[in-house]
Amino acid sequence: MSTTSTVPPRSPYRAVFAVPEFRAVFAAHVLSLLGIVVGEIALSVLVYRLTGSPLLSALTFALGFLPYVLGGTLLAGIADRRPARRVLVTCDLLCAAGAVAMALPGTPVAALLALRCVNAAVAPVFAGTRAATLGDILGEGDRFVLGRSLLRVVAQGAQLVGFAAGGVLLTVVAPRTALVATAAGFLASAALLRLGTRRRPARSATGSDAGEGGLMAASLAGIRELFAHRRIRALILLSWIPPFFLVTPESLAAPYAHDLGAGSTATGLLLCAMPVGAITGEVLAGALLRPRTRERIALPLAAVLLLPFLLYALRPSLGWSLLLAAVAGAGTAYTLGADQWFIAAVPEELRGRAMTVLSAGTMTIQGLGMALAGAAAEFIPVHLVVAGSGLLGTVAVTAVVREVVRSR
Repeated sequence: MSTTSTVPPRSPYRAVFAVPEFRAVFAAHVLSLLGIVVGEIALSVLVYRLTGSPLLSALTFALGFLPYVLGGTLLAGIADRRPARRVLVTCDLLCAAGAVAMALPGTPVAALLALRCVNAAVAPVFAGTRAATLGDILGEGDRFVLGRSLLRVVAQGAQLVGFAAGGVLLTVVAPRTALVATAAGFLASAALLRLGTRRRPARSATGSDAGEGGLMAASLAGIRELFAHRRIRALILLSWIPPFFLVTPESLAAPYAHDLGAGSTATGLLLCAMPVGAITGEVLAGALLRPRTRERIALPLAAVLLLPFLLYALRPSLGWSLLLAAVAGAGTAYTLGADQWFIAAVPEELRGRAMTVLSAGTMTIQGLGMALAGAAAEFIPVHLVVAGSGLLGTVAVTAVVREVVRSR
């Protein structure tokens, strides 16, 4: 399919926001994301206050990864076998109910962690369904790519704003009260999606829709079909492999700041550097480059985006470390070109499952990358772990880039 843009090159994002349904999806995304980030902080603080255990407090974050891959694998079929608006609203309502249950006085720690798992299992279904719906709302051309880009920019920005806002909020209200605000965010998101988007039929009604077994069988069958297709498999790996290595500096921000003799402020700056770079790269590429140019630079950009990490071998100062992380983050703009290839390669009836798997895999592989980076840093100096990640990552991404080229 041609990717020639019908959007005026000087205002590409404005044309995306001109679509009323996208404005509703975007606003709902902002509300739910801020709710999620604030809720994660509040739940972590609450669990620590109840138990005094740093391990259990950290576990509230870690539990967001394993359920993510399980939900993305076993429940992916929902994204194609149910009307999209119904799926999105139901997911928001389930997450709101979970947040309310967490906020109830007397909810035991085990239940808090279990509810965290439930919300994490719902998240990839929601993300995949929403991504697939963007194709219906914005079409399969450049507006779809720019819409996806805007949602990613918001996700990066939510990390910066949400963590800061959550920290401030918890200085004036109790964690359970903050969880009520999280529930309100999900409810507002559900209302926007219900009233601001139109009903569309399910993409695929094949097979039995009754019973858990039918849903799981459809989910797994769809995933097998996706990975059996060489082009789709290569593009999925192109979305998964770079983030696996990109998370290394963020996951080791605290020990690296300690090695530099810097304090907690430096840790915060190191955590912010890559999201700032990613936001800058995406916005500039989306606003200034034409669709064909973004596709043309996607593979070269992916192949080199981890190279800045190699300079960590020189144990750079804080300022240089921030610059290197920001430059690497800016390289994630390669996803604008990759998104266009992916939407063109995936059959319509599998689009919801494809987007769900893409989202679930990205989250899961980032969690795995964080864990392995932390394990390596137990035995190897932190700056060398980052440099090694850059070297291994460049080799791995280059291999994936070659496969993408061969699959054309």
